[in-house]
Amino acid sequence: MSTLTEAPPPLGPAAPEEKPPRRRGRFTPYWLLLPGMLWLIVFFALPMVYQASTSVQQGSLEQGYKVTWHFATYWDALNAYWPQFLRSVCYAAAATVLCLLLGYPLAYLIAFRAGRWRNLIMILVIAPFFTSFLIRTLAWKTILADNGPVVHALNTLHVLDLTDWLGWTAGERVLATPLAVVCGLTYNFLPFMILPLYTSLERIDGRLHEAAGDLYARPWTTFRKVTFPLSMPGVVSGTLLTFIPAAGDYVNAELLGSTDTRMIGNVIQTQFLRVLDYPTAAALSFILMAAILAMVTLYIRRSGTEDLV
Repeated sequence: MSTLTEAPPPLGPAAPEEKPPRRRGRFTPYWLLLPGMLWLIVFFALPMVYQASTSVQQGSLEQGYKVTWHFATYWDALNAYWPQFLRSVCYAAAATVLCLLLGYPLAYLIAFRAGRWRNLIMILVIAPFFTSFLIRTLAWKTILADNGPVVHALNTLHVLDLTDWLGWTAGERVLATPLAVVCGLTYNFLPFMILPLYTSLERIDGRLHEAAGDLYARPWTTFRKVTFPLSMPGVVSGTLLTFIPAAGDYVNAELLGSTDTRMIGNVIQTQFLRVLDYPTAAALSFILMAAILAMVTLYIRRSGTEDLV
C-alpha cells in the first residue's frame, strides 16, 4: 500500500521538439518552370504589350508614333475590313468541317482497323510536315492548274457547275477562287485534325464495343452511342487546332487565291509590311484574337466536354 501511495518522481525537463527536416528540392519544380515562363514572357507577353500600345498610337513612320489612346483605330479597322473578317471565318469553318469529314474515318481506321499497317499510315499522315508549308501550298497550284487532271475530272463530273453556282469557283477555273483557298487550308491542316482524333479513339476500351454488340446494337448505333461521344475530346481538340490557325492564315489565300479571296491575315500582312500602318495592323490583330477567343470559349462550353487531348 505504501508503494501505491508514494508520489511519482519529479519529471525532468521536457526534451526540445525536433523540427521536421526540410525537404530538399521543394523549389525544383519552380526552377524547371522558369525557362518556359521566361520564354513566354519575352517572346509572347512583351510583344503582346508592345502591340497593344501600338494599336492606340497615332503618327507616321517619318514623324514617329506616340501613344495617344486613340481607340477609334479599332472601330475604323473593323468598319473597313469586316468583309475580310467574315471571309476568314467562313473559309476556316469550311476547312474545319472538311478536315473533320476526311480525318475522322481515317483516324478510326488507324485506331481500330489498321493492324500492322498502323505505323505506316501514321507516317503518311505526318509526311507533309517533312516539307515546307510554302512548298506544300505551291504544289496545289500545279494540282489545280486549269489544264490539269483534277480540273478536267471536275468538269467531266459537272462538279464545277455546282461550285460556280455557289460562287466558290469561276467558270471552269479553280485557281484564284474560294475553292482553291479552302482546299489548301484543308490539306495543310488535316494532320492537326487526324492526330487528336486518333489519340482520342485509341483510348476507347474495345470491350465497350463488345458490350454494345452483346446488347444487339447495330454498328451505326454503336458508333452514335459509344464511339463518337467518347471521341468528343479529340473532335474538340482537332477542330480547335484546325480552325484557329486557318482563320489567321494568309499563305493559302496569297498563293492560291486572288484579291477577291483575301483573308484578314493578308490585310494584316499588307498593313504591317507594305502600307506601314502599324496601329491599324495591331488593332486588326487584336480584333482577330478577341473574336477567335470568344468563339473558342463558346464552342468549348457548348461541346459538353472539358477533357481535351
